[in-house]
Amino acid sequence: MVLRVEAAAHRRLTILRLSGRLQSEHVDQLRTQIEASAKPVVLDLEGLKLVDYASVCFLAECEAGGVELSHCSPYIRNWISREKANRRGDS
Repeated sequence: MVLRVEAAAHRRLTILRLSGRLQSEHVDQLRTQIEASAKPVVLDLEGLKLVDYASVCFLAECEAGGVELSHCSPYIRNWISREKANRRGDS
């Protein structure tokens, strides 16, 4: 399973629809797409089926930086929340 990214402009937003499997090898490419956007970015995660640890850390970082995570599955949302809590505990 691979990652597919579809970009769409919607009013004042850039929506990146992710589907498939997000792995650490995709993080740099996705970061580049987010940084290249002149508009605020929404990551639509509805089609995302699997993630790895590095991806979850990246998604948590994105959210902390103002990127909206839309249609995030409960298992990914819980994992992101746990990582955020762990990072707060490390400080």
